[in-house]
Amino acid sequence: MIRFRLKELIADKEFNENRRITFDELSKSTGIHRTTLSKIANQKGYNTTTDVLDKLCVYFGVELDKVASHTADES
Repeated sequence: MIRFRLKELIADKEFNENRRITFDELSKSTGIHRTTLSKIANQKGYNTTTDVLDKLCVYFGVELDKVASHTADES
């Protein structure tokens, strides 16, 4: 299963910039719909596109392995 680390990335950016970052701000900055961001952050096993992953990498200034990682299925 792919695990997204969106909440961790937002928390790190908030800490480093000493300010709050909302999904609305992230949506406006990346062009990713707010609903998609919410699903990535909260819905286990959500499936997204490489375009969305690319936009998140650019926004946070990180490589793909910081946005998502592979974990063994729990079944």
